[in-house]
Amino acid sequence: MALESFSHKNAEKLAGVFKKHGINYLFIGKTGAILYGFPDTTQDIDLFPQKDRGNGKKIVAALKELDFETDTALEKAIIAGKDFIQIRGGPFDLDLIFAPDGIESYQEAKSRSHILGGKYPVAHLADIIRSKKSAGRKRDKETLPRLIDFYNYLTKKGG
Repeated sequence: MALESFSHKNAEKLAGVFKKHGINYLFIGKTGAILYGFPDTTQDIDLFPQKDRGNGKKIVAALKELDFETDTALEKAIIAGKDFIQIRGGPFDLDLIFAPDGIESYQEAKSRSHILGGKYPVAHLADIIRSKKSAGRKRDKETLPRLIDFYNYLTKKGG
């Protein structure tokens, strides 16, 4: 289990290594919302990687570079693009979500995404909200009203 929760330092390190390896992905979930400036915390980093074998192989190589513990089963799941993979053996907790609820495809989400701070590819906040609504988890239902208010605030100020 990782010793620390989400931090911009970890997101920056991950983004740098993923860029170096040419990985197609988006930050999603509460992680993505926090990168937009949403005032909250999360215990892990949520990523929506493009599902293809080549991208999966690059992810495996990047995780090894980031000092994540991997084994054959985990590597096969990543390369195959299993819908949801929780990785807890590393410097921080990481969720790979190849099929997020409420988002039709990686390409569609990518077309609406933003590069924040010049380094973070992040799903559009409306996609993050749609995914959380579709998931229907209790913790998402508790966060959604504040997240929607934050989205409305950003939209009004032109963000």
